Amino acid sequence: MTTPVIPQRRERLVPLPVDRPKRVLLAAPRGYCAGVDRAVIAVEKALEQYGAPVYVRKQIVHNIHVVTELEKQGAIFVDEVDEVPPGSHIVFSAHGVSPAVVQGAADRELQAIDATCPLVTKVHREAVRFAKQDYRILLIGHAGHEEVEGTMGHAPERTILVNDPDEADRIEVPEGDELIWLSQTTLSVDETMETVRRLRARFPHLQDPPSDDICYATQNRQVAIKKVAPETDLVIIVGSSNSSNSVRLVEVALEYGAKAAYRIDYASEIKQEWFEGVATVGVSSGASVPEVLVEQVLADLRDAGFDTVDEVKTAEEDLQFSLPKELRRDKAGNIDERALGGRTRV
Repeated sequence: MTTPVIPQRRERLVPLPVDRPKRVLLAAPRGYCAGVDRAVIAVEKALEQYGAPVYVRKQIVHNIHVVTELEKQGAIFVDEVDEVPPGSHIVFSAHGVSPAVVQGAADRELQAIDATCPLVTKVHREAVRFAKQDYRILLIGHAGHEEVEGTMGHAPERTILVNDPDEADRIEVPEGDELIWLSQTTLSVDETMETVRRLRARFPHLQDPPSDDICYATQNRQVAIKKVAPETDLVIIVGSSNSSNSVRLVEVALEYGAKAAYRIDYASEIKQEWFEGVATVGVSSGASVPEVLVEQVLADLRDAGFDTVDEVKTAEEDLQFSLPKELRRDKAGNIDERALGGRTRV
């Protein structure tokens, strides 16, 4: 088994003069959440148990490094189930799928393993329940995101998508409908609540879901970066461009006082010119980012003179999710020690 090479920069960063001590504020929690860990382990275990290839619908999680690593182990990523040979094993990504996708896999007699994050499954169940109760569901989320497509697919006739606060001012709903809002799990907490506020200003009878849909990991990472941002000249977020929660971290950092903030996949993307006048750098990573990528960022920052690293911890995380039932035992039928996914993987 080979691990993909992390791209190395061509020229090392060099220290630039600044009139204050240099330091890094390392946000915690950061990186892998329980749902991501569960999904990645699910693909690894499926490869061990059934052999390559194992097909995965969409990216298992939104991180280019993780996807590349799994491809080297024998995973094949496809956009739709009709690309998978009949009878093959397929894993549904952590972002979830619609009932139509599940049926499409069954029609091709695929051996499906559902790695949907349990917190996304919770939103799916809420959508089904409220649709049966004749609620009109206002789903706050981003058009085209896989999680949104999966959730809308559970109640397509009863769901209206609201992309952002401005759209909340424009949407139309059938008069007399009972309304309830749900949300994509990886959004900005602040923006979501602003969207809800503006929806409620137009529709005072709008009801809240039984519990907040934005996942614990998304909230925790945003809280941590809010704590770090006001003290920083520069914030670096490790995460891929299609990772909603990673992109939100950049937005939150800027909103809460960071003078500059950038998202990168790899440390090699850090630019020397970012450090002009910079004494304090904040670092965090999205919920689908392995810690090894953060460690590489810290190594490159040391080259730039940032030897002092202070961790800023705002929460402890110990949540674990059971693996999909098909993968909880090894080939011999024994309970696998990884039947529970953790969070501290590299």
